[in-house]
Amino acid sequence: MSHATTLSKTAQAAPSHGQLNGILFVALFAAAVSRLAAFPAIADLGISPLIVGIVAGAVYGNTLRAGMPAHWAAGINFSARKLLRIAVAFFGLRVSLQEIAQVGLPGLTISMLVVVSTLLLGTWLGMKLMKLDRDTAILNAAGSAICGAAAVLAFESTLQSKPEKSAVAVGSVVLFGTLSMFVYPLLYRAGWLHLDTLGVGLFFGGTIHEVAQVVGAASNVSAEATHVATIVKMTRVMLLVPVLLALGFWLARQARRDASGGRGHAHAPRKLAVPWFALGFLGCVIVNSLHVLPSAATQSLNAIDTFALTMAMTALGIETHVSQVRKAGPRALATGFILYVWLIVGGLAMTWGVERAFA
Repeated sequence: MSHATTLSKTAQAAPSHGQLNGILFVALFAAAVSRLAAFPAIADLGISPLIVGIVAGAVYGNTLRAGMPAHWAAGINFSARKLLRIAVAFFGLRVSLQEIAQVGLPGLTISMLVVVSTLLLGTWLGMKLMKLDRDTAILNAAGSAICGAAAVLAFESTLQSKPEKSAVAVGSVVLFGTLSMFVYPLLYRAGWLHLDTLGVGLFFGGTIHEVAQVVGAASNVSAEATHVATIVKMTRVMLLVPVLLALGFWLARQARRDASGGRGHAHAPRKLAVPWFALGFLGCVIVNSLHVLPSAATQSLNAIDTFALTMAMTALGIETHVSQVRKAGPRALATGFILYVWLIVGGLAMTWGVERAFA
């Protein structure tokens, strides 16, 4: 009995031990990435540690990861998911309510326009043109419209869809969201966007998929653009709750209609996934606005947060595999690509319109 108990405790301890090793591995990897990004040849190009991290992580993940102990994967996943959201929440210490007021109505307007138009276009495009099933089409649209993989997972909970459909949507988001981190700064530096700092923030924050991808892309323009882009992006993230509520009402109505028509059974009550990291971001913004922390403490927390973001992006890179892109399938990838073009072209047009309207 004692031997069995010992084996049970050892089995329970192994996953947590492996997770810790995985987190430490990512931390060491991120430390090396940070030193690499500080080299003049890279720093002079304006490439942030976040982008270096995701590139280096992707190279490792697609070449050498087979040599990493399998039980470390839990630590990689923690860094790419939970640590990412914690780091994003603490990014709020770099923003104040006064700055949010400066972005104000333009930021809210561009967020609502992008979210609504992309959701409608993506759902219609996926179902009617690409002949995807309803859930896959909605998941792809949600990932592009709101906040990438986080939106996909939140919508999966509401739709009660199969996990493989989420994997398809996440693969598309990873591909095009990561591409944005390189394409957007290049478009800006080439002088093709014709946007001031506010416009860059509106465009980047309003159209790039993931929160960390927004930070990574905008950090290669300026600190001011990063502030605006993050605020706009978090406004999009916060729209996740009302959009999920609207989706829940629509699904319930569809279920009642199908049940009354004898075409199926009503779905069970759906769980609403609240983006807690958005609430954490708001809390940190309020703390920063009240100036309750000493300046030195805020600077130290920001430095730690930058390293945590680098860890998260490195872990995301490690988890980005060529197989993910293949799993997305040609029709889902085509849908994601068209939505990506829409976000660039349509998002730029909306940004110009919003800037002129509020000039």
